[in-house]
Amino acid sequence: MQKLKTPLSKSEIQKLKIGQEVLLSGKIFTARDQAHKRLVEAIHKHQRLPIDLRGQIIYYCGPARTLPGKAIGSCGPTTSSRMDGFTLPLLKAGLKGMIGKGSRCQEVINAIKEYTAVYFLAYSGCGALLSQCVSKKSVVAYADLGPEAIYELEVKDFPLMVAVDAKGRSIYAQE
Repeated sequence: MQKLKTPLSKSEIQKLKIGQEVLLSGKIFTARDQAHKRLVEAIHKHQRLPIDLRGQIIYYCGPARTLPGKAIGSCGPTTSSRMDGFTLPLLKAGLKGMIGKGSRCQEVINAIKEYTAVYFLAYSGCGALLSQCVSKKSVVAYADLGPEAIYELEVKDFPLMVAVDAKGRSIYAQE
């Protein structure tokens, strides 16, 4: 299994292949529908984003309540296709990776290829297990959204699978 560290470089992304399992370490950001909507609105208004997306990864996740003594609550992936309509402006702004579950539309797959990005699958139904790979969680934007705020997570050996690689190949096209 290949180990990756954020931020991702273009050369690292280009080497990834669909179906490949990786262990990701470093900083990632969580964001769901409402946070994506706000980010894209800020981009369209030429406003400064609350986070620097260049080389970064967004995890489609709304973490559950954190229990005492833990860094984070259960943090499983949400359905990625709900973010498809927001993805292109974020890739243009420098986003290099996305983590979620499920397939992506062809427009997003084409954009992943165009912007040399990658889409990873997180193992669905394993939110409690995935939480053990998170050592730190902090709100960095849109705190009013509660669990849908943008959180910065520090992860170590976060298990993922490449679902769409930088060549535009999708694991779902093999079905």
